Amino acid sequence: MAYIAPIHRPSSVRHALKIRFLSPDEDSLVVAKANRLEIYSLIDDGIVLSHTRSLYGKVTMLERLQFAQSPTEHLFVGTDRYMYFTLSWDAETQQLHTQKTYVDQADKASRDSQTQDRCHVDPTRQYMMLQLYDGILTILPLLSKGKKKKSSEALSLGEPVPARIPEFFVRSSGFLYPRGEAEVHPKIAILYTDDRDSVCLCFKDLDFSPGGAGDPGSANIATVTARDDLELGASHIIPVPAPAYGLLVLAEVSITYIDDLSGESLMEPLRDPAIFVAWAPIDAQRWLFADDFGQIYLLMLIIEEAEVKGWKLDVIGTTSRATTLVYLGNGLVFVGSHQGDSQVIRIQERNIQVMQNLANIAPILDFTIMDLGNRSGETHSNEYSSGQARIVTGSGAFGDGSLRSIRSGVGIEEQGLLGDMDNILDLYPVSSQGEGKQTDTLAVAFADETRVFQFSADGEVEEKEEFMGLSLTQGSLYISNVPDNRLLQVTLSQVQITDLENGMVTADWSTRDKETITVASANNSHLVVSIGGSELVTLHLAKDLQMCAQRVFPEEGQIACIHVPSVCAGICIAGFWQSTSVTIMNVDSLEIIQRVVMSDDIAAVPRSLILTQLIPKEPPTLLIAMANGEVVTFAMDTTNFALSARKATILGTQGATFKTLPRGDGLFGVFAICEHSSLIYGSEGRMVYAAVTAEQASCVCAFDSKAYPGAVAIATPSDLRIALVDTERTTHVHTLKVNETVRRIAYSRKLKAFGVGTIRREIEDGCEIIDSRLKLNDEVMFKELDMFALNKDELIESCIRADLRDRSGQLSERFVVGTAYMDHDGKDVVRGRILVFAVGKERKLRLVNKLAVMGACRALGVVDGNIVAALVKTVVIYSVDGPDLTKLATYRTSTAPIALSIQGNQIAIGDLMKSVSIVSYTRPTHPGGAHALTEIARHFETTWSTAVAYIDEHTWLESDAEGNLMVLKQNVGGITPEDKRILHTISEIRLGEMVNKIQRVEVEESGSAVVLPRAFMGTVDGSVYLFALIAPSKQDLLMRLQQAIAARVQSPGNVPFNTYRAFKNAVRESDEPFRFVDGELIEKFLDCPSSLQETICEEVGVQTDVEEMRAMVEELRRIH
Repeated sequence: MAYIAPIHRPSSVRHALKIRFLSPDEDSLVVAKANRLEIYSLIDDGIVLSHTRSLYGKVTMLERLQFAQSPTEHLFVGTDRYMYFTLSWDAETQQLHTQKTYVDQADKASRDSQTQDRCHVDPTRQYMMLQLYDGILTILPLLSKGKKKKSSEALSLGEPVPARIPEFFVRSSGFLYPRGEAEVHPKIAILYTDDRDSVCLCFKDLDFSPGGAGDPGSANIATVTARDDLELGASHIIPVPAPAYGLLVLAEVSITYIDDLSGESLMEPLRDPAIFVAWAPIDAQRWLFADDFGQIYLLMLIIEEAEVKGWKLDVIGTTSRATTLVYLGNGLVFVGSHQGDSQVIRIQERNIQVMQNLANIAPILDFTIMDLGNRSGETHSNEYSSGQARIVTGSGAFGDGSLRSIRSGVGIEEQGLLGDMDNILDLYPVSSQGEGKQTDTLAVAFADETRVFQFSADGEVEEKEEFMGLSLTQGSLYISNVPDNRLLQVTLSQVQITDLENGMVTADWSTRDKETITVASANNSHLVVSIGGSELVTLHLAKDLQMCAQRVFPEEGQIACIHVPSVCAGICIAGFWQSTSVTIMNVDSLEIIQRVVMSDDIAAVPRSLILTQLIPKEPPTLLIAMANGEVVTFAMDTTNFALSARKATILGTQGATFKTLPRGDGLFGVFAICEHSSLIYGSEGRMVYAAVTAEQASCVCAFDSKAYPGAVAIATPSDLRIALVDTERTTHVHTLKVNETVRRIAYSRKLKAFGVGTIRREIEDGCEIIDSRLKLNDEVMFKELDMFALNKDELIESCIRADLRDRSGQLSERFVVGTAYMDHDGKDVVRGRILVFAVGKERKLRLVNKLAVMGACRALGVVDGNIVAALVKTVVIYSVDGPDLTKLATYRTSTAPIALSIQGNQIAIGDLMKSVSIVSYTRPTHPGGAHALTEIARHFETTWSTAVAYIDEHTWLESDAEGNLMVLKQNVGGITPEDKRILHTISEIRLGEMVNKIQRVEVEESGSAVVLPRAFMGTVDGSVYLFALIAPSKQDLLMRLQQAIAARVQSPGNVPFNTYRAFKNAVRESDEPFRFVDGELIEKFLDCPSSLQETICEEVGVQTDVEEMRAMVEELRRIH
């Protein structure tokens, strides 16, 4: 049974509009990203996100509706399942409100629109027109309030009425502006291609008759005039408002104005050809256009006496290639992009200024996984967040192409490097002005010295030779400001308090007989130190370090760690080695109050302790870091210090060290320093573990100074730096602009470099020139190390890193590239090549093998040290024989193989139209024997495959071009040989986005894991998903939980979850997902009120209380 959850949500923007949605007095920007709506508020120099919500459907249409009875405008949303609904904003709940529940317009007897779904509202705001199917326009009246209309009906759309038209291949359409009350019927303009491939324009009148009770009415759409003299490259029609009226027709080499009343036209050629892709009106005389190369144009009509005399068209700048343009007012324009970053620009005189960039990693053409949080090995524990994984994608297209490094976690933004310093043991923030004042000094502890750095208000740093009487010739175990303008320092042999006003030592305390202090912790009143690891001593800070208590713990053994909390006065907490226990004691007497044995395993020793307030209005949380990498948490009752609600989480394989970071309002986050550093914080009433993007952090402390407000100091094994840490987990994207399509990407851990296949597009002398190259890029800064140019008209199709067997039988690391030629004239010409590259010590590409092939090489793989190549209708095995590639075996596919997944000697082949087949590669058993590829299994369904990956024994994951995912399993237990060849579908779901790449991940199994991560997936809409298999013991629980949540948690439009996620392609359609769990829906359990959580748990019907269910869902959320 399968599980899927998003790591990076879709970022491609295809639809956006300006609407008065949140307030009747303020405009908002609504942006659709696949199945998500984002609502932005407008500010002087950009936009600010106000609300976001996921929908049950991929958005294909957006439009604004204005009803007289509503102070704000409503939002019309259409989805890819031919459903539409309307939404409004509830100002009281600050949530989206479904005004009209979804209406299903699916029609299996009609042909889907071959261009795109469109929706238009006529300028009088009386009718809406939908274009979902070829030859059909669907008309919806906007209800106006009448005597017999209910208030709810008056704020909605009428029933849909279909009307047939003879125009099928529609390029563009829209309502024209009415010229006055004399025009009784709304006029529609349609730009289309007829059956002779001529581009035509027709004008039609809409005659709508409202129906009676139970009758939706009728719509008659009659052609008034038509013409077929338009340019072949005509693509858009733009209605022109008063005073000119009529419309503009945008084409590749001209712009034409047409008067719909008189039929007169005015055509002017463009200075340079352009393929227009988007437009937006500014006012009645000015429009913005965007072309395929990212250029932004400003067109202004020249109007005299209500007649168009001409126009002026200027290029004002270059942006990402736009899919939608929205003029926001005051010179601001939103540029929504599918293949580049969306932007907010400001129009200036003859140019533009980019005000904001909204990161977009769509479309993901290829990606590779650099690491899973552990660079040292290939196997990883799934107990820590898979957000530790660093994924590098090839994103965008042509001028917007880029490499993107994606990591989900708590981001760290470096503010400054203090210097190269080795072996830092700890960091301590200090204020020279006294306790409670802003930090201005950083004390850095080493094994045999302490260094002090003081920061000025403007960020200047000075290292102090002396500072406030501190002993700098020794290493420090603890340094902190304490009340009464004093400074506390603990070294290996003594404790001292100095006066900040004169730097004099006012109190000191030393160990007896040269004993060593091993651990120290303090709050504002008490200091507790461990002497020799076996004795605890409490010193009173207000009484000049007077000893309050002294105690040895022979039954507990050596002291591993201590903590004196500030959040709960009067206690101290200690962890012990031999007994693996944690003890809560009275700080004044060291009498034991509570004792908890952490584990029977002697290796599970508490190594770090901290008690702090993570969650508001909840008891403080005690966090205990164990030596085996586990973090155990308890809630502490502040009245009797009792511990409850024990939870355990594994962050890594080594013990973590805790440091608190203030978050405001008396709350703190805990920075857990280990090989997979994490930030632990409270969010929405629960504790969250989030991976931190810091590399090799060894010490951390808060450093909220005037020069660096809210910053932290971070030490690594080699340096010390100041940085800002995010307060919670987000997805972090680092971008390297390539300005070429990154078609393929492969990563070599050994070479610490990427092989990147790119496609470049340029315009030379009015002609489009396309070429392709293989680049070698460094893994750190993506710096280009070398480049190999392919032949003219040759494009890169595939690229992998491979260990290939050479003539001597040894394995050597290589980059293997498959190509295709654009020119396919002739029957016997070369249509592609296979190229093998070596990388030398100088980090340069060297071509060592090449082979011309008769078909495009769409995919590559490696089996037994040999190359597997997917050519047209054939899969071929090649061996590397010196400079040559020798064909060993072939397999004939149904149509065209486009994806490969290899496990052992089995090769899964994703076919363009005929789903997946599994073939087995066998070597000859005797000298002179033949190599062979033998089909052992096949999925006998028509499926347009896009990617395939091996995920488990005899099990594969497949994606198709219609946005579905299928888990296929070979029927190895079948009775007959024919039965054993069948790949059965054991799980399926509709993702709603086309997957371009599935990358298998190797994750070590854990008996306690709810799900086992198996693959990452990248989509054309910029999403990255985690695919996992559900543990057998949790399958029924998660299926029941999904069913219960889906029944009670509604999405905008009230679209049923099962309908949204049900499998659907051109051949068949299901009613619900099959044995597939949607992690995004499961995680909504955490957002439900407590009463609803209890109801859901009761309906699930298993012996699991709310707290256990919440803990399980939190664990599921952590893995991505």
